[in-house]
Amino acid sequence: MSSKTCDFSTRSASFDATPCLTFDIVNIFKAQTNAIKTNPMHKFLSAIALAASIVIATAAAAQKKDVTLADLMEKGTFRAKTVAGLTSMKDGVNYTAVAGGDIVAFSYQTGKAVDTVLSHKTLEKLGLSSFSSYEFSNDETQLLLVNVKEPVYRRSYTASYYIYNRSDKSLKPVSSKGKQSYATFSPDGKKVAFVRGNNLFFTVIATGEEVQVTNDGKFNSIINGSTDWVYEEEFGFVKGFEWSPDSKRIAYYRFDESRVKLFNMTKFENHLYPENYAYKYPKAGEQNSVVSIFCYGIDSKESVKMNVGDEDNQYIARIVWSNDPQKLAMIRLNRLQNQLDILLGNAADGTTSTLYTEKNTKYITEVTDSYLTFLDNGKELIINSEKDGYNHLYLLDMNGKQIRQLTKGSWDVTDFIGVDQKSRLAYFIAAGKSPLQRELYTSSLKDGSIKMLSAKLGTNKCSFSSGFKYYINFYSSSSDPTEITLHQSNGKLIRVLEANNELKQKLNEYSIINKEFFKFTTPEGVELNGWMMKPASFDPNKKYPVLMTQYSGPGSQEVLDSWELGWEQVLAQKGYLVVCVDGRGTGARGEAFKKQTYGQLGKYEVQDQISAARYIGSLPYADKDRVAIWGWSFGGFMSLNCILQGADVFKLAIAVAPVTNWRYYDSVYTERFNGLPQDNPSGYDSNSPINYVHMLKGKLLLVHGSADDNVHIQNTFELVSKLIQHNKQYDMMVYPDKNHSIYGGKTRLQLFTKFIDYLDKNL
Repeated sequence: MSSKTCDFSTRSASFDATPCLTFDIVNIFKAQTNAIKTNPMHKFLSAIALAASIVIATAAAAQKKDVTLADLMEKGTFRAKTVAGLTSMKDGVNYTAVAGGDIVAFSYQTGKAVDTVLSHKTLEKLGLSSFSSYEFSNDETQLLLVNVKEPVYRRSYTASYYIYNRSDKSLKPVSSKGKQSYATFSPDGKKVAFVRGNNLFFTVIATGEEVQVTNDGKFNSIINGSTDWVYEEEFGFVKGFEWSPDSKRIAYYRFDESRVKLFNMTKFENHLYPENYAYKYPKAGEQNSVVSIFCYGIDSKESVKMNVGDEDNQYIARIVWSNDPQKLAMIRLNRLQNQLDILLGNAADGTTSTLYTEKNTKYITEVTDSYLTFLDNGKELIINSEKDGYNHLYLLDMNGKQIRQLTKGSWDVTDFIGVDQKSRLAYFIAAGKSPLQRELYTSSLKDGSIKMLSAKLGTNKCSFSSGFKYYINFYSSSSDPTEITLHQSNGKLIRVLEANNELKQKLNEYSIINKEFFKFTTPEGVELNGWMMKPASFDPNKKYPVLMTQYSGPGSQEVLDSWELGWEQVLAQKGYLVVCVDGRGTGARGEAFKKQTYGQLGKYEVQDQISAARYIGSLPYADKDRVAIWGWSFGGFMSLNCILQGADVFKLAIAVAPVTNWRYYDSVYTERFNGLPQDNPSGYDSNSPINYVHMLKGKLLLVHGSADDNVHIQNTFELVSKLIQHNKQYDMMVYPDKNHSIYGGKTRLQLFTKFIDYLDKNL
């Protein structure tokens, strides 16, 4: 990153077009001067050549194009190529990907096509014009194809599923009785389970018989085989069922939403009489769904209720079958999410025992799919925990006793990939070198020894083949677009799959401004990480307006050494100094740094952004009287608090889909970080921007989608009511029928154009 070069895809973040032009002219001048010294006869011609060269170099630099919002949000000018739709085959030496509409098998080793699994021509002859995704049965003789996917919320959807048989080249729908959700092959490939109308079903493939497992499913009342809204949003999954390893049982969730209160939204959709849409949304401190786990026996045709305890005010964050097809693990959290239990249940009679318990003085970090892994030997399991102060991997026996801590150090494991059970190596991604970076590592289950496999520092993400023989690495840095490479499991490079050279060449045509990373210490003595993008043609003797961008939510990170080309480019080209700082509560710096915001969500985060603004304002090239801040969702909550509590520091704020009162937000997220409002009223009220509207001095732009099912527009409307009461002026943009992402058509282009216009006029 320190190399002084004019290749804008790799140059130092501190270099812009002006020093690059100077660098070129100096070299040209030196070359021509040397020619004059060695042969005076060339003096006249060299002088002409020198003048011409300077003109050419100047013209070349001047021809660099500016990045536009249309480039970023409409044209896809800088869209990086990737390796999409990739699925490792069971043999671990081949993978499939979609190529030209066909599903083609390729060799990991050579990259050459070895088989056409399914051609689009064959599919069209069978009556299916397209598919959006696919899944193999375990023996790879069948494919489950997803067609006409329709989203419900962030992760939930309905679709039409089809089963393609590779042997007889037949195609048939999973069901002819309506769209399905989350269709999944049984391990033996003889059945497909799915959800429809809040009930769980399965289809017997050979006969086409459809079996209904549950019958009481009802919208806004009972959900079987799927999750309710708050589980989907905050625990990050929607498929609420799992086949047992022997295909003889289906474990499934049942949500009783009866006691959860309704939230109402108006959907306009060009209707003369708009529709009222109501759904169950548990807010902080309010009643949640009662969650039960059942195991359905395929042969007995009966469901057995698992014993998850008498407490109905709790969460089951995941269910995982052990290698014993009779044993189901259920990961239970109490309402405050500061105690986790792994329950091991007998699927035949529903009895359970506690395998492992962990308590935390604040909260247990969100449980994900990779939290619990049972090893094939039936004797061991792997979990992750922050119990030593950082997120690390632990090897336990089947009694929950720790065998070995697999990773250890003052750094966080950020992603557990899996275990090669033959070599007894665990693969994981960690911020081992810096909180700003991510590397691939292995840890030996035998002795805990750790080895780094990543060749380049920046951000690495990996996808392994079945059997862990190969992996595909996705690498990028703040100055390097994504490079996709194939490696052996020991890290040895086999070949480059996608270098994105076309994108790099394209970037050379534009005045790309890279990020400069920095650190500073707050008045409280806390060292924070940040990045800045200096304006084009930066002059250290000038003072520039500042826009601070941030998210700031618990465990999040915006200051990362990874590739991203966003609207900040446009702002920097227009003369703004763009800055981002990760304050207290953000991730990859250990448990103490992240969890110090517990119980007072927004307090220290706001202090840190105000401190960052003051620090930036003290720099000789920043105009401390023209500092703005913006953010989306939690970032919107933050930008509101900053313009209110930091009224003397910030001149302008843009808040998109902001939480304005933590009492309005959902139970799982808010209580995880703030406890119950009944127990911690000051933690809720003292940090909610709705209670500080009287302090507004600067310009404020509020933006919200009217159909935001996540952060309801109620947040913005209630804030506006308070602003009016205090005679405070504000600006507002409402996007009809748009959800939390405010996306679709030209919406984003119009939205960010509004942002820039607002900054230009008011900052």
